[in-house]
Amino acid sequence: MKNVDKPSTLKSARTLHLTYNLPISRTSKFWQGLEEGKIYATKCQKCGKLHFPPVADCGNCGSSNLKWTELDGEGEIETFTQVVVKPASFSNELDYIVAIARLREGVRALAWLTDVKREDVQVGMKVRLVAKVTSDGRVSYQLIPI
Repeated sequence: MKNVDKPSTLKSARTLHLTYNLPISRTSKFWQGLEEGKIYATKCQKCGKLHFPPVADCGNCGSSNLKWTELDGEGEIETFTQVVVKPASFSNELDYIVAIARLREGVRALAWLTDVKREDVQVGMKVRLVAKVTSDGRVSYQLIPI
């Protein structure tokens, strides 16, 4: 009897759409703040660590005793990249810039950098983290030059 190799993978041309339902009850102030144009972080009352994006439990010491803190949002770019080859969920977007900025309060924020041409972006550039509400009601945040 002849040994026939069977394929180890199955290829499919179907599109897969995923919808995520994220539990936000303990971080709802953050999402409400974005709708109001405010950016919030959480500060651990036990160890003092500031968290952005906000967390429900401190990753540093495990405490659930966190206090909401509004961020000014001013900072400067530490690194950035222009995204040309996009993940499937952003395939309909134009090329975009993603940056990490260290905010005045000491936390880093990863976000899209908008309102600037790629050739004008540089490490050390002053930016502000701002809330964004899309026309379809989704809330997020982005970095803009100042």
